[in-house]
Amino acid sequence: MNRKKFLQKTILGAVGVSTGAATLKANSSVEKTSTYDRLMHQVGFNHLPNKEVRTMRTVLHKAATRGHANHGWLDSHHSFSFANYRNPERMNFGVLRVLNDDIVSEGRGFGTHPHDNMEIISIPLEGDLEHKDSMGNVTVIRKGDVQVMSAGTGVYHSEYNKNQDQPVKFLQIWLFPNKRNVQPRYDQITLKNEHLKNQLFQVLSPNADDEGVWIHQNAWFHMGNLEAGFETSYQIKQSGNGLYAFVLDGDVTIAGQALSRRDGFGVWDTESIQIKADKDAKILLMEVPMQLN
Repeated sequence: MNRKKFLQKTILGAVGVSTGAATLKANSSVEKTSTYDRLMHQVGFNHLPNKEVRTMRTVLHKAATRGHANHGWLDSHHSFSFANYRNPERMNFGVLRVLNDDIVSEGRGFGTHPHDNMEIISIPLEGDLEHKDSMGNVTVIRKGDVQVMSAGTGVYHSEYNKNQDQPVKFLQIWLFPNKRNVQPRYDQITLKNEHLKNQLFQVLSPNADDEGVWIHQNAWFHMGNLEAGFETSYQIKQSGNGLYAFVLDGDVTIAGQALSRRDGFGVWDTESIQIKADKDAKILLMEVPMQLN
């Protein structure tokens, strides 16, 4: 792929600011472009599996190297290229396209905007995030919740901080789906602390009858609150998948790499990955296909 083309495309324009509950309906002033087509066109061939060399491969994204944008009402760090942050070497990790670490000011948020053909996962870390969408869902997600929206044939939604006295912090994660133009759908779950203590608890999978929420992709997410000294291993569930670890808090060593708060670390071309908590730590593990469909 011609690298110059990466710099000629806008990955995602800034969306509007919402200061309250918005009526969700298609806005003719919003350019209707395909989320899937726009982002798929931009990804490169970095972090794809090497079919000839099976030695474990890794990529390290230290927290301080992420893209950063502070819009006043929104303070966001981007693990991968997003909006005005463009880095051809950090477009995606397999089908993992977006990992944004967002802080939204009191009473502010993302106005009504469209998506299609993208699996969108939101994980609140602090505060209350209110979601409304064109499927008729109106809900508030909080720390301990995991929300998923399959955009499919197209959906409009808004997200804003429900509180007027504290910010809301959350992760927004986008994955390319393995099926296009599906019926849009919404789901969420609430986790308990005992689910996460000293174990890797599955919060997302491709299977509707499995633990956690499900999506249209052969991906598995796990979360864990690990005490210092805890050790375990993660087994890759599907051949050709890689694992992207994101440290929410604390210090861990994954596959021999020391990691700290908000570091990201991708591992592929392996079947098993060793994990040790060097200090009390909270981690998110995202197993995803490395080959784009």
